[in-house]
Order: sequence, then C-alpha cells, then structure tokens
Amino acid sequence: MSEVKTPWKDYMGDVPMHLDYFRGSMFEAVERMADMYPNNIAFDFMGKSTTYRKMVQEIEKCAKSLKTLGVRPGDKVTIAMPNCPQAIYMFYAVNLVGGIANMIHPLSAEKEIEFYLNASESTTAITLDQFYDKFEHIRQNTGIINIIIASVKDALSRTIRAGYMLTEGRKIQKIPEDAPVIRWKEFMDMSRYCFYKNYRVERGYDDPAVILYSGGTTGTTKGIVLTNGNFNALGQQIIATNPMFRPGDKMLAAMPLFHGFGLGVCVHSMLSQGGRCILIPRFTAKSYAKQIVKYKCNFIAGVPTLYEALLRLPSMDGADLSSLKGVFSGGDSLSIELKKKFDKFLYDHHAVIQVREGYGTTETVTACCLTPTNIYKEGSIGLPFPDTYIKIVKPDTDEELPYGEEGEILLAGPTVMKEYMNNPEETAHTLRKHADGMTWVYTGDLGSMDEQGFIYFKGRAKRMIITSGYNVYPGQLENILDAHEDVQMSCIIGVPDPYKMQKVKAFVMLKPGVPADDNTKRELLDYCRKHVAKYAMPYDIEFRDELPKTLVGKVAYRVLEDEEKAKLAAQAEQQA
Repeated sequence: MSEVKTPWKDYMGDVPMHLDYFRGSMFEAVERMADMYPNNIAFDFMGKSTTYRKMVQEIEKCAKSLKTLGVRPGDKVTIAMPNCPQAIYMFYAVNLVGGIANMIHPLSAEKEIEFYLNASESTTAITLDQFYDKFEHIRQNTGIINIIIASVKDALSRTIRAGYMLTEGRKIQKIPEDAPVIRWKEFMDMSRYCFYKNYRVERGYDDPAVILYSGGTTGTTKGIVLTNGNFNALGQQIIATNPMFRPGDKMLAAMPLFHGFGLGVCVHSMLSQGGRCILIPRFTAKSYAKQIVKYKCNFIAGVPTLYEALLRLPSMDGADLSSLKGVFSGGDSLSIELKKKFDKFLYDHHAVIQVREGYGTTETVTACCLTPTNIYKEGSIGLPFPDTYIKIVKPDTDEELPYGEEGEILLAGPTVMKEYMNNPEETAHTLRKHADGMTWVYTGDLGSMDEQGFIYFKGRAKRMIITSGYNVYPGQLENILDAHEDVQMSCIIGVPDPYKMQKVKAFVMLKPGVPADDNTKRELLDYCRKHVAKYAMPYDIEFRDELPKTLVGKVAYRVLEDEEKAKLAAQAEQQA
C-alpha cells in the first residue's frame, strides 16, 4: 500500500490529526449530551428555549408515534420543514426508530417534491401547513401513506403566537377539516398507544441515516446516502478544529436543514457536542443580524452572499459582535475582496476574529477542510479536518500532481457518503478505491495544494468557460470585478457563440447610488482590460438590481445562462 502524503500535519496547531469517533447513532450522540447537560438549552426558537432534557423527551414521544404509525426500520420519512422544533424532533425520532430521514426543501416545486418522494420511496412525510397543497396535489403519484402537518404557531410561546396569527398566520390557507392528514398534536398524542417497549432500534456507525440531495458532479439531482458515522464524525471534527468551543456556546442556525451545511454544522455538530442552536425558520439578512446581537452568538456559518448582505444592513451600525468566536464561510468561494471587507466589518464591530473559509461537498456531508485559527493564506480554503485526506490529481485519474499544480480535488475520510441512492453507476464513478487502500471522492472541483498542505479552490470543473480554446474560470473574474469600488457583487457566465464556442458576459449588481449607465459600464470594462487577459474579457456587462440566488443563497449562475440561451433562441427564430 502506498503512503498518503500529509504535508499539513505540521501546521495544524492544536488540532489533532486523529480522533476517536463515537460509534453509536446520531440520536445516541445527542442523548449523551442530554445525560451530561440536562438543563442546558439545546435550542431557541422565536423567543422560546428548550432544554436538552425536554428535547430528548419530545424526540422519544415523536419516535413512539412513528412506531404507532407503522414506520419500520429502514423506512424513509421525508422532512420538508424550515428550521423549527418539530423538524428537530422528527429528524432524531426517525433515527431512533431506525428509519432514514429524507431531507428536502419545503419551497421545492410540486414536481420536484414528487421526484424526491418517489426517488427515496418515502412512506411518510412531514411538512408545514402552508405547504400542504403542494403535497396534496401530487400525493396520488407517490407511495406516501401518511402526511403529518405541523404549524409554526404550535412551537411558539403564547405571546408570540398571538402576534404571529395576526401577521404571518393569517396568510396561511386553512386546511380542510376532513383532509387526509395527521396534525402534529394528534400525531404526538399517538405516542400513548405505543406499547412497544422496543421502539428503539439499534443503529450504528455505518448504518444509513440521512438522504440529502445535490447536483453532484454531473449536474443531475442525486440522493446522497449518509450514515450515522458521517454526521457524528463531522460533529467531532468541527469541535476539534475549534478548540475554543465550550458546551453551551451558541451557534446561529439559519442555514437550512435540507442542506449539509445547515444540518451538519449548524444543528447536529452543536446538539451532539453540547452546543446551543438559535433556530431561524425563515432566513432574511435582517432577522439574522438581529439574532446575532440578541443572543450574543459565539459561532455563525453562512454562504458568502449572506456576509455580503450583512455589510449593507443599516441595523448593524454600532452592533457589538465581541461575543463571536468563529465565523465560517462555505458553500461557495469567498472572494478575497469580500473577505477583506467582512474582516474589517468584524473589526469595526469589536469582534477579535476573522472569517475562516471552509470547503466541502454534500458527498462528505459538508465541510471537510477549514482555514486554521493560527495561519491564513490569501486565497486558500485551509487545511483538511482530522482524519480527512485531500489529494490533487490529473482530472478523472489517480495520478497525483506535484504541489502547486492544478488538478481535481479528491477527498477521503470518515464523512465520505455511503453511496448515491439507487445509482450504482454514479457511485462507482465518484467513489474510487486507490492503491493506498482508501476510498476517494472525485469532487469534480479544481484546485491545488501547496507544500504545507494548504488547499486552493479554483472552481468547479463544470463551471468553466472555454472561449477560443482558452479556459476561463468565472470565479477568478468575479473576484476581479468584486474588487472594484462600485461593485456590490458580480456573476460571470459563458454565452454560446458560433465563432468562439462561448463568450464571456458579466452581470453586475452595483453599490447603492452608483448609476447603472453607459459611463459606469465603460469604466468597468476599462478596469477589466487592466486586470483580465484579452481572451477572458467580458464582451458585455449587464446591470441588475438583484442577482438570482439558489435555494441555499449562492448566486444562481445557471438561471442567467438559461436566460441568455432563451434570448439567443428567440433571436434565431426571428431571423428565420
């Protein structure tokens, strides 16, 4: 067996190279914390706090109800919920009865929901009252037997509930009395009929526990099957790479539960290690900013667009952020310029730390590499987590490249997925065993590693523009544009071109007060000419008030690509 190179081991500071991982289930990891800190607060939701003891009691009650409903070991339960208490109880209860939690976005379109329910072969689903219609419309096309309907109002304190019903609650369509659903309260009451002493099902490290969805390396939606061990290992790695963490520390959980980042880092890493989650059900930059200050949060995690939005909020003027111990950015690459701007913002608001960029894929739950606290290298996404290995190879081969050379990023370690659901071909393509005896994830991402083991992310292999035979990486151009004082944010796409194959187009969101006129465009193009190779120059800059975002808050460059393609098709039709 050949040896895996680990040049980063001398630069990990007080982070260990190896950890001793908990071998039980996700629920058992959380239950251990409830035994140790029963009266500590596990999570806060819209002003109401829940202790670890109370949370575990509710999870057990929920598990008994699932058992009464007939959920058997291995059954899939779809959870289409925002970050709220019922979603937490259901997530761990499914784990406790030996089921698999199929996590989906509640704002998905009907056809997408139908796809997720059928692909996972779910028999039970839980969603909020406001999404009931979507489920009802497609129910007959799926194998769903039970739909459980929860409501945000049921998780609120009495005073907040009254206000909620006058505002948000009024907009929610009433579900017909005879609708074939089980309401949350009825569902939880079913636990009384659970005579099974053995409603707990033994589940261990390697057992499948969660399905998350991702475009994967090919862009088609795939279910990623993750185990108890994947999630529990991540929790231990997150704490190991943040030695300043203490039980009781507060993490703002605004990233959604159907996303590895939200579920893995913001929720399970906290609840399995004694932290406290501040659950944000509907994300807006404003609500986020308010909670950071109100709860004096110690940790926040988000995508770059979130930090960019916080910079623009007048309500952050004078806010005291001195309680922060960790600010993490992931899910998309953080431009060097945005990092500089946000680090200054943190400093101006009394924080003594800087943004630490991480990197990961849903195939490894989420993050598997993070900027250490003691060394920062410009443009780097940091060092691998304990027991996590990264190597750079010639794309799609096992041929390792020398330090500094750009190739495909491969990952190995305890958070690597079990498989793509019902897709052995894709699984075999993405998970490959090498001569070193390890199973590596082929990420389809491009990057390099320096001699100290620091990783540099260069962009997705798939997100590359080829113009007149030259490779252009949109992320690099976006970095350049974002550095201009008039630019709030940019997105670069390739537009089909008969002569060049693709030509480069820029979409720009200007800072407030900057006129979106020809002069500004000229100035930006002149600026690009100074910084960009001739072949990579944008042929046009289009100004937008807002850039489209994906469900997770990244800039949705595909939406812009599709718009351009549609425009070209319409023009071609007119000419014909």
